[in-house]
This record gives sequence, C-alpha cells and structure tokens, in this order.
Amino acid sequence: MTTHVFIVDYNTFKYHLEYMFAGTGAGDNFIDFNNVGTTNLHYATENNLLGMIADISRIRIGDNVIFYLQQNYFKGINEGKFYGIFRVKSLGFLDNNDGLQFLMDRLQKSLIFRILIEPLEVYTNGVTEWEALDEIKNIHSPNQMLWSLIYRKLKGNRGNTMITIYEFERLRQLIRERSNCVPLIGSNFTFNLHTQQIVQTQQCNIYSGRIEPIRILSRLLAKYKKGQQFEAHLQAYILQNIEKIFNSDSDFEWIGNEVSCGVGMQRIDIMLSKINGINKICIPIELKSSEAYHGITHQIQRYVDWIKQYYLPNRPSDLVPVLVSRQILNKNSSSYNKLISELMDFNIKNSLKLRYIEFTILNDQISFNEIAY
Repeated sequence: MTTHVFIVDYNTFKYHLEYMFAGTGAGDNFIDFNNVGTTNLHYATENNLLGMIADISRIRIGDNVIFYLQQNYFKGINEGKFYGIFRVKSLGFLDNNDGLQFLMDRLQKSLIFRILIEPLEVYTNGVTEWEALDEIKNIHSPNQMLWSLIYRKLKGNRGNTMITIYEFERLRQLIRERSNCVPLIGSNFTFNLHTQQIVQTQQCNIYSGRIEPIRILSRLLAKYKKGQQFEAHLQAYILQNIEKIFNSDSDFEWIGNEVSCGVGMQRIDIMLSKINGINKICIPIELKSSEAYHGITHQIQRYVDWIKQYYLPNRPSDLVPVLVSRQILNKNSSSYNKLISELMDFNIKNSLKLRYIEFTILNDQISFNEIAY
C-alpha cells in the first residue's frame, strides 16, 4: 500500500484530526470542468489543478496517511514535524470552492480535493524534519535516505506527496520511537498547539461535507477533439483506472505519480510496484498524449538508471518499464520503424523488455493495447 504525506499548518491540522479527513487546496479556484468538456480557466491553472487531481487519484482505500506540520515561528513551531499514522477510508472526492465547502470557515483556506481517514497507529509526538531527512546516524548508504521527501522539499512540490514503502517503514519507526512505541487509544483526536502533540478528546465530530466523485474524462475528450495536448488529463485518468487498464485487481502494492528521480526536474509520470506470486515488479511508466517518437528512450533510460541506484537496493524487484502513447496509424512508416529499432536497442542495452502500449479514442471511449515488437 502507498503512504501519502499531506502538508498541513497549525490550524488545519486540528480540523483534519477532529473530522478525520485530509485534503489539498487550489487557492481561490473553482473546478468548472468536473464531468463537463469546457472550462473558463487558463490552461496553466487547469493543468495545475489536474496535477492535484492526479495526486488525489493515486490514493486507494487502505493506504496510509502521515501529516507534515509546517514550520511557523510565530506559533512556536520552530521546525516542521511528521505525525501519524492514519488509514485512508475513501477514494478521493471533490468539495468545490463555491461558498458551501465543508469547514472552510474554520480551515481558513479552500481544500477542494479530499479523502476520509481513520486512525491506524496514532502517536502523540511528531518527528522533526531534521530527524527524518538530515540525521544520518543509522544511514549506511545514500539510497536509504528519504529521497521522496527531500525532493519535495527541494522542488516545492504539491501538498500531497507519496513516499515509497521502505521510506514509510523508516519514517514509521522514527514516529513510533518518538512516543516510546506506545500509540494513543481511541478514535477521537485533536491537536494541542501549546505542546505540539496529538491528544485524545471526548468529542466526536462527524464529517458531513459533500462527497462528489472526480470525473475528468469529458474534459480529456474535448481537448483531444480540438487537437490540444492532454497529458495531465491522461495521467489522472490512468491513475483513476490503473487496475482496469493493467488487468489487475488488488496486487498493486504501491502507486506513485510525478515520482522525482533526481535533483533536476526529472519525474516519472507514473510508477507502480506490483506483486506477481512471490516476485515484486517495479513498473515506471512514461506517458505521452502524442505519438511516440524517435529519441523517447533517452528519458526512460534516466528513469531506469535512477531506479537501479536508489529504489532497487531497498526494494529488490524485477524492472519492467512501460511507454504509453497515442496510436501510430501508419505502422509502415520510416519513423515508426526507427522507433521500434530504438526500443529494441534499449532492451538489449538494459537486458530487459520495455512494454509499448498505445491508446486509442473512439466513440468517447479510451482503450489501451500493447504492441508486440
């Protein structure tokens, strides 16, 4: 299962705990393209919102949630801290910014993409960012560091970041040890700003906000019909339907998107960890809303190299990269032949098989077909 770290402040953290939900915001934006093909938003704003939709769409029921409390000197929070651990209780949903958003007056900010959570293994104290990311007394190799969170800090990523399974195991142990491995009992909690602790409360609050499904297919199809790029929409759609697309039920143990793989801007569009019998399979996916082109494996090679150095030593797995792009109609063209030749050279160089999947859109439906080469 995937672990998701949600960024909160001293005020929102209290209500996340009291009402058992987590969420991310989008400033003053209103989502006007949910289940419709049109929008009045600027394309950059729309794509930013699609990134948040992709983030919330990777979350599955049963996943883990950890909160990161932001530093605030004025409130006595001298450094950021990680608190946990909670379990995801619902798929991601929309509570739009239309003046009726649940708890907005108390949160003092709009959080339009939300999930419901429940206690899993809740500890009183938080672990400081320095302890989690900088202290290396038990680190024997650079690949054991919490790179997902380090990259998030360096790049200022969005407020919902996934961490790998081995990163969660390390962070969980740090959180446990900070509270002498003794979790809190009960199901009702709040945040004490004075002590900076999660504490139990007798008050039971019911989350009664709107739970509207997030649907972006109509907008994706509209952009496709206009000949516009829709890579952000495609990523969100695939994350929402990943089990169906890959003919898998419950054997994905980890789902990530925009997975940082370097201090530059390199990010793996989607990355999966799958269980196949007793074997684990790591699946980095490169997405293109356009046709695949000659030279595309240069980027995939960077992903493979990073995974071999930083991921596989901590989580030994078979490596199966995937390229997903728009259907190439002319399979006899010289450009297609060059692409196939490049894919075959990539396989020989890396001693693996790059899967090549094309998508087609017909009658307002998207289908995915693997190309044998």
